[in-house]
Amino acid sequence: MRYSQLFGKTIRQDPKDEVSVNAKLLTRGGFIRKEVAGVYNFLPLGLKVLNKITNIVRDEMNKAGGQEILLSALQNKASWEKTDRWNNFDALFKVKSRQETEYALGPTHEEVVVPLVGQFISSYKDLPLYLYQIQNKFRDEARAKSGILRGREFLMKDLYSFHTTEEDFEKYYERMKEAYSAVFTRCGLDAILTEASGGAFSKFSHEYQVITEAGEDEIIYCAGGDFSQNTEIAEVAAGKECDLGHGPLKKVKTIEVGNIFPLKTKFSDAFGLTFKDKDGSQKSVIMGCYGIGISRLLGTIVEVHNDDKGIIWPKSVAPYDVNLIELKSQMANGKTTSQNLKLSGELVYEKLREVGIEVLWDDREDVSAGEKFADCDLIGIPVRLVVSAKTGDQVEWKNRGEEKTELISIEEAIKRLI
Repeated sequence: MRYSQLFGKTIRQDPKDEVSVNAKLLTRGGFIRKEVAGVYNFLPLGLKVLNKITNIVRDEMNKAGGQEILLSALQNKASWEKTDRWNNFDALFKVKSRQETEYALGPTHEEVVVPLVGQFISSYKDLPLYLYQIQNKFRDEARAKSGILRGREFLMKDLYSFHTTEEDFEKYYERMKEAYSAVFTRCGLDAILTEASGGAFSKFSHEYQVITEAGEDEIIYCAGGDFSQNTEIAEVAAGKECDLGHGPLKKVKTIEVGNIFPLKTKFSDAFGLTFKDKDGSQKSVIMGCYGIGISRLLGTIVEVHNDDKGIIWPKSVAPYDVNLIELKSQMANGKTTSQNLKLSGELVYEKLREVGIEVLWDDREDVSAGEKFADCDLIGIPVRLVVSAKTGDQVEWKNRGEEKTELISIEEAIKRLI
């Protein structure tokens, strides 16, 4: 992509109505723009990152046996009344048609997926079943804040599992723990598996928490990795010595990036979702739910991976592999020329693209080197390549977040990037 043609450009100043680091940097870098409080538009750079995170999530869900579906955002009021949540789900958006029909605007999808599955399940032979979707959710948050970490519209992956026995559910629950750890590791985050309250469903559920001062949650955890609880249900206090000798437990601020929890038969019972077991008896289907806020995950990555110059994207989710900068010579009349360049930006751009390397080429004319470098740091692509009269028939390589630069051949650059 030529930067001169990219929709959405960088801006120098922080937006006045944003407080969080993620919203400031993503707005300044040309990734997002606010529509209204708690609702953001994703520009091409932002959508590329969002799609890369989505593909990582999708890959791990597929590996765990998930089948992808897409459920309706407008939901049946009667289903929400069956679960007694029409008037008891605080953040539920309710919309009314011109025919005066009321709908729920989906904040979650138990009320849709369970009746749907009921149309296809009748026997133990139909189970287990694992269904997931990636879709925008809507929640009427009392106070949308923290940029894309807590919004009224957000992209989420939710997977629902359906089982014949508690044992089968517990086995899959452990499988999803592994899948979630893989997702967050691939996204460049160190997510801590944390015990949390199970609410109305069970004694405990599990969250994946990422340490950062921008977090709204707090956990008490052992740095040795053997203990972590959300402070809302914590049975111990910070400072207590770890039972395995790893030192005192710590209390830190965190962002929740995912959660997994048992639903047991709460929704199965509400909709009469049963199956005929081997002995001929009818039994309620046992369920589990597994959520990842994908747009929230993007914001968390920015909160964790940044410096005073801008974002530092992990390679796996970066919008491009390389930010290519061409520095042309300045002429007396103020115009620029590439006359002294032995290796042109156009040539490097095409060579990289030919082998499948994603490139953002800053091809802007009459823009200073300093401005190009500043924009490159702000956008945060992992590798910067510079072509100039000084680099001759080589390119200057620099990793984002490091000061070191080196001159290498274009062939060596390609070898490193593939």
